[in-house]
Amino acid sequence: MPALLLPLLLAVSRSVATADTSDCVAGAAFLRDTQHMVAIVERDTIDDWRTKQRVSGCRITAAGATDLTVQREAVRLYERLRELGWTRTPDPRDAPNEASLRFRMRQSDCLFNVNAEAMLGTRAESQANRALKLTTSERRYQVLVLCMPAMPAK
Repeated sequence: MPALLLPLLLAVSRSVATADTSDCVAGAAFLRDTQHMVAIVERDTIDDWRTKQRVSGCRITAAGATDLTVQREAVRLYERLRELGWTRTPDPRDAPNEASLRFRMRQSDCLFNVNAEAMLGTRAESQANRALKLTTSERRYQVLVLCMPAMPAK
């Protein structure tokens, strides 16, 4: 292994190991309790575009069932977030046309991303999909949430 690569790998693994999942508590509760999804929370580090740094955070990988189109389910998910007190983050820099929006709850900023199909290829995604039980009238949809401590506007 090249000498420069080892310190980089150690730094990345150390930052993931020290990240905590507290910023994902509210998001995971919303997905499980309101959306009735299977949600798996993991530590992660997130590239913060505002500070140009990697910050400790967490990710929620979730699978859900809906009798709506995935586009309509995404709209309903974001309406429910707002009803429960989630607000858009300052300088959201998200992708509304891709069903990806940033919201804040208390001290956490979370990017919610709704997809029609599994796209990550991760163990958490496979676990969530295996645990989800669909009825014949339902279709599966995926939500990935990346959360980090709330940051002030740029």
